[in-house]
Amino acid sequence: MKIHKYIYWVPTSILVLGFIGGGAVDLLKLPDKVEEITTLGYPVYLMTLLGIWKLLAGVTLGLPRLPQLKEWAYAGLVFDLTGASYSHISSGSSADKVAVPLVFLALTILSWATRPESRKLKGTFVMMSRNPEPDAARVPA
Repeated sequence: MKIHKYIYWVPTSILVLGFIGGGAVDLLKLPDKVEEITTLGYPVYLMTLLGIWKLLAGVTLGLPRLPQLKEWAYAGLVFDLTGASYSHISSGSSADKVAVPLVFLALTILSWATRPESRKLKGTFVMMSRNPEPDAARVPA
């Protein structure tokens, strides 16, 4: 079971640090980041909004419990990372600029898929039933 903890915590720690740091960089509007976002065709003021969202997502993933908020954070990361990759593809960026958000997307999926029970939202999404018996309410009489 210990390996499962590492499989969860290593990518989650990278995400927490990456998104808290990335959010801070966006909020500080560092020159390199300003140049990157304007090259992609976005206004500089968008950095404030993205920075706040990234900070909130990073903090949320690092905190214990809060399963519903974590689901929103994971969804937000998926939107942010797929949007970043698509933006780089659309603007003709180099392959490394396209790949970095996709690597973070893979870490996000791994973190979400291996999260402990205390960090999961109960009873909202079931991929496969463990009970082979059909639900009595669904079986026609």
